[in-house]
Amino acid sequence: MNDFAARRDDWKAREELAERMIPLIGGLNRDRDVVTSLHGHRLLGLSTTEILEVHERVAALGHDELALEDTLAVLEALRRLAPSAASLDVGRLVENVQGDEATLLERLRAELAPALGEASEAAEPTDVVLYGFGRIGRLLARILIAHTGGGSGLRLRAIVVRKGAENDLVKRASLLLRDSVHGRFEGSVDVDEENSQLIANGTRIQVIYSNDPATIDYTAYGIHDAIVVDNTGRWRDEAGLSRHLESTGVARVLLTAPGKGDLKNIVHGINHDTIEDGDRILSAASCTTNAITPVLKAVDEAYGIVRGHVETVHSFTNDQNLIDNFHSGDRRGRSAVLNMVITETGAAKAVARALPELAGKLTGSAIRVPTPDVSLAVLHLTLERPAEKAELNDYLRRVSLHSKLRQQIDYVESPEVVSTDFVGSHRAGIVDGLATIANGTDVILYVWYDNEFGYSSQVIRVLEVMAGSHPVVLPVRREVTLQG
Repeated sequence: MNDFAARRDDWKAREELAERMIPLIGGLNRDRDVVTSLHGHRLLGLSTTEILEVHERVAALGHDELALEDTLAVLEALRRLAPSAASLDVGRLVENVQGDEATLLERLRAELAPALGEASEAAEPTDVVLYGFGRIGRLLARILIAHTGGGSGLRLRAIVVRKGAENDLVKRASLLLRDSVHGRFEGSVDVDEENSQLIANGTRIQVIYSNDPATIDYTAYGIHDAIVVDNTGRWRDEAGLSRHLESTGVARVLLTAPGKGDLKNIVHGINHDTIEDGDRILSAASCTTNAITPVLKAVDEAYGIVRGHVETVHSFTNDQNLIDNFHSGDRRGRSAVLNMVITETGAAKAVARALPELAGKLTGSAIRVPTPDVSLAVLHLTLERPAEKAELNDYLRRVSLHSKLRQQIDYVESPEVVSTDFVGSHRAGIVDGLATIANGTDVILYVWYDNEFGYSSQVIRVLEVMAGSHPVVLPVRREVTLQG
């Protein structure tokens, strides 16, 4: 057999193994609310070739190469064990439980004990209402629909909007189905005009038209004790957002913008453990705050941060003008698609609301640029202890792979990546290792972030904590230090 034929046969054999994984991955999510990943890289919804690519990527990031046969064996064992709602890292499970079939099952039972038996009772489903259906609202809808799984977690029940036209429902359905940045919705979106509903992959979403949140009776639509996610930015303090609590059927409110006053600003992975049962109104902070705070925390823990400046190169947003026109904000009246626009950002100061140890240490500024999505934060930091580039990068790489901040931080080393390569990233921020500059105690880090999808993923994580449905993470993530 010639070399070409041998390589082709090897590829076909690998494809066959990956194809066998797909129904297992889907079934675990659909039937058991189990989300699987490979060293933090999600497997759910991936094609055959994408599963193969993920195996290659984790090896490139420094893990031992995973044999496809081992991944498949663990997935088949998981189906037999039938765990409850959980986030399972198949890559780490492979490392921890290798052996023959009997040994594999025995070791998996030990590793997955918190998600098996009586300890694994699923949380009651929680109704979610999206108040506002713009860029973030529609992405939240996509994620919630994709996460429906076995139905034990968050349930998208309704959206609230102001009626824009007679064919409003059709327009809303089209915008959910098609997106110029994030591509087509994976599935179908239908319209039920009679009941004023959108039907997305079998999920019925009530469309409610209102200008005043306090006047809505959600119970009339079978919605009870809901979490309302306010995506409008119209109200950002407790007094304004409390209007949602005056409606019937609402228990709590989450703002997808920086909160004002005494509102808790939550960055998942950093201070989500401060959420209490009595918290009725919370903020998920901003996309930039979510992107930079985890990286800053990791660096501060290892080296100590004396001071720093955050410069964000941020994609334009809907509040800017396409062409020059009146705008109440400074410079924002100038064309977003023709100019770089210097503007303010409160992200640096907002970091301290989630990470108090950095209070007063950071300044910030922003430049809006003519791209529709994916932004870049440049962190200029003065450290207590000197850093070397290789050491700092290796530490952040390991943080992205093993630590409790793995959902928030990703790491990349490539001389070819550009902003569009990060569209759709589930992580809050991605450290560009090749761009790192370290000169003693002076360090510059470049952190990419999908200011739409990455941020929306963080919002979902906060929602899960509020609802008590954030899945148990297994195996338990490791503590990562500078030394190892």
